[in-house]
Amino acid sequence: MGLMDLTAAELGKKIRAGEVSAVEAAEEALARAEVKEGQIHAYISLNPDYALKRAKQVQKQIADGTLSGPLAGVPVAVKDNICTRGIPTTCASRMLEGFVPPYSARAVENLEKAGAVIIGKTNMDEFAMGSTTETSAFGVTRNPWNLEHVPGGSSGGSCAAVAAREVSFALASDTGGSIRQPSAFCGVTGLKPTYGTVSRYGLVAYGSSLDQIGPVAKDVTDCAAVLEAIASWDPADSTSVKRDSYDFTGALKDDAKGLRIGIPRDYFGAGLNPEVKEAVLRVAWVLEEKGAAAEEFDLSLVQYAIPAYYVIACAEASSNLARFDGVKYGYRAAEYAGLHSMYKKTRSEGFGPEVKRRIMLGSFVLSSGYYDAYYRKALQARTLIRQAFDSAFARFDVILAPAAPSAAPRLGESLDDPVRMYLGDIYTISANLAGLPAITVPCGMDSAGLPIGAQLIGDCFEEKKILRAAYAFEQAAEYAGRSPAAGKPAGEKTAAAPEAGKGGAQG
Repeated sequence: MGLMDLTAAELGKKIRAGEVSAVEAAEEALARAEVKEGQIHAYISLNPDYALKRAKQVQKQIADGTLSGPLAGVPVAVKDNICTRGIPTTCASRMLEGFVPPYSARAVENLEKAGAVIIGKTNMDEFAMGSTTETSAFGVTRNPWNLEHVPGGSSGGSCAAVAAREVSFALASDTGGSIRQPSAFCGVTGLKPTYGTVSRYGLVAYGSSLDQIGPVAKDVTDCAAVLEAIASWDPADSTSVKRDSYDFTGALKDDAKGLRIGIPRDYFGAGLNPEVKEAVLRVAWVLEEKGAAAEEFDLSLVQYAIPAYYVIACAEASSNLARFDGVKYGYRAAEYAGLHSMYKKTRSEGFGPEVKRRIMLGSFVLSSGYYDAYYRKALQARTLIRQAFDSAFARFDVILAPAAPSAAPRLGESLDDPVRMYLGDIYTISANLAGLPAITVPCGMDSAGLPIGAQLIGDCFEEKKILRAAYAFEQAAEYAGRSPAAGKPAGEKTAAAPEAGKGGAQG
């Protein structure tokens, strides 16, 4: 077992104990990437000189006692729409090819204060618009479990890098499931915090009222530790929220007693793969065995989530991406005749097809003749969806749902049918519309050997409850120990399938 096969918490402990150095950890991460990147392409850019220099600095700070946290010296990859000072940030688009930010995102600054070492920037769907990491201008990322399948998106590079054991953990962003869905496809753990918990300063905006930065890691413990490091109130971000406590690791107890688990019937009906349904419902059964109470209920308005999300997200994208015009930074067309020609040619050449599709949709719903008919109605639907979740959380602590309708599709399938790709977000987008925290944990494998992920959704600022539930399940099943290279871990305690009709988890 190599250093990248360890969890971030395990590796950090070894570094603090002097068993290995931060430099050795960075060297192994870079070596793993060199071997695997030819097939997987999880990274857009690797930064060996920067990483090794930074690792040496961190090692000195660990030695003199300046750094003593759990992530000190641990390698991290950062999604390429999160700004990193002195390191290119492209959003996987020709529009920003070669752009080097003069500042770092607040989440990156917080990670570096904790002693993490940035190895490189991960691949993604262009400007985070996609669900497969196939819309990147720099090539597709492949799923480490099966190279003919997608890793999910838009944070597919971050999730693939962690799954392939190229890095200890990664930062990603989630606008409509972009952390949770690829985490499910790649068999890793991904956490979307409550909106406002992690500063959006330095995150290149897709949908400003939806975006949130979060961790991708090998297990729940790592996600909790990373969230503690990156979460903070930030006066530079008007959406940032000052919380009373940022202690998330304290919730990690192998106990589900007293937790009320809600299972929405709307999420387990037509369109859900039977293998996914069985694996996700097994989570409820395991938590019941650990003292939780699971019950089915009706979560209304699910059918409106997809149209409301795409109207709102595309409208915000249309506004946010107006700044990429060839004037201030980024790509500019080589030949043009006048200012308006420069705008048109620059944006036509710089943006890819999926980004253009969403910009046009967003511009349409914001236009004077259609604003009330579409955008205002979507905002009203969003309010009703938030109210439906409020009603649900009056009864339940955690809502259990699939992260995706199926395991990872084959490369090319989703791009051939964009509407099908959009519908694949049905289980994740509501958490973004309502600003809720949610976590995806590995919960099984399908008959083709691809990972399946379960999603646990909590009320606003209740990360501790979903972390507790996720950790309790993880301790019983240990799916987080699987990797494409190692396969089934030694001594795995896979939960048996529940008997028909047992408990509230059946439906």
